Amino acid sequence: MSKKISKIIYLIVCFVFFLISDLYLSDLLVKNITRGYAFSSNIISLNYVKNTGAAFSILNDSREFLIILSVVALAAIFWYILKHIKSISMKAIFFVSILAAGIAGNLHERIIFGYVRDFFELKFVDFPVFNISDIFINIGVLALIILILLKKTR
Repeated sequence: MSKKISKIIYLIVCFVFFLISDLYLSDLLVKNITRGYAFSSNIISLNYVKNTGAAFSILNDSREFLIILSVVALAAIFWYILKHIKSISMKAIFFVSILAAGIAGNLHERIIFGYVRDFFELKFVDFPVFNISDIFINIGVLALIILILLKKTR
């Protein structure tokens, strides 16, 4: 099997794994929270919020725009990866799959529910409630920035 096909399979497997993990765990948490399960510590608590906007509640009630933006972002990510697959490292593919799964997870919720279900609230700082997809997006972006910076310093 060629390296190109191996990388494409790796991308698909990682993306599907992270997306299914995100959707399953988010659904499990929301169901438990809405049934009365509570968790709170000095660091984090579970607080279910319906978010009709994007990060930090910007673009509230802009569902259609955010859906289009997510579809365009996913298409651009996958197009770029497939076009440059030979030169992209396995590490980069791994983190791109996390990023794409996070975008797809929020996209799924916007399409199915009309909003994104957020539930993690940091107690030690004034920060918006967020979800697993948001964590994936931030991990993916941060890791890709680090990989790009490390590559430029070599």
